[in-house]
Amino acid sequence: MKKHLVAIALGLAAMAASAQVWPEKTVTLVVPFPPGGSTDQVARAIAPRLTDKFKQSFLVDNKAGATGTIGATFVKRAAPDGTTFLVTSLGPLVIVPHLVKGLQYDALKDFDLITVAVASPNVLVVPANSPHKNVADVIAFEKANPGKMTFASAGNGSSDHLTAELFWQQTGTTGIHVPYKGGAPAHTDLMGGQVDASFQNINSVAQYIKGGKMRALAVTSAKRSPVLPDVPTLAEAGVKNVEVASWQAIVAPKGLSPAVRDKAHAAFVEALNDPKVKEQFTSIGFEMVANTPAQFAEFQQKEYARWKNVIETGKITID
Repeated sequence: MKKHLVAIALGLAAMAASAQVWPEKTVTLVVPFPPGGSTDQVARAIAPRLTDKFKQSFLVDNKAGATGTIGATFVKRAAPDGTTFLVTSLGPLVIVPHLVKGLQYDALKDFDLITVAVASPNVLVVPANSPHKNVADVIAFEKANPGKMTFASAGNGSSDHLTAELFWQQTGTTGIHVPYKGGAPAHTDLMGGQVDASFQNINSVAQYIKGGKMRALAVTSAKRSPVLPDVPTLAEAGVKNVEVASWQAIVAPKGLSPAVRDKAHAAFVEALNDPKVKEQFTSIGFEMVANTPAQFAEFQQKEYARWKNVIETGKITID
């Protein structure tokens, strides 16, 4: 009994010491997408705050490719010592697992969930000179020309891809999905008229909408966005059950000590709630979430089941 109690005491002491010194060396925030997108913006906004707080480097490392799964797999295989975190969109955690066979990680089992950082609705956009003035125009065109209207996305399995698929399911229409390697090239081709429409993260295209380079037709939130107050929701436009939020979150390799996990969670939440960070993101349409690991786990389960149903219903593949 005495040995058992000593072992417990030593274990608790080790965890306490680990929490006190964390981070004792450089911490890498892995972003599984190219620089410049929404997920990259989140990582690069909080990294300097964490560096200042701990006087230890927090570096952003973009490991893009394979719909975010290269970066996610890298983090899954990293040591669970608090030196590697994944800053990711919802894709690798709740969408891609239903699309990619032989995935090298289990999204529900291989990560310690830290927090959902931010969320934002998507917005249906068309080129500024598009003949489609509203959602009704898009639906009418698609019904008259099934499988001809092109919808750009930031990649297979992205939230903008799946939002388009859900839109087609709910309206009884079809279109052509055109995946790009990131949001930036999709934006360029949309503004140039090479593609007809897209469901983009509102924060990534608000500047183009306000600058007259894209026309916004509807947002996917339950209420209108304060960033685009004159743009109706899809429900207001007559399309029900397409309420979609794109979100960014932070996870770690499975096996963090509770003490390090708790300290890391507190640090990330503090950075997200920094007044300058909040202003930066809310001004372009993000909602600050910064929830607990338990809330994140419940949310992931619901999102995982939801997108599984959308993918199976639409018989969606990314071959």
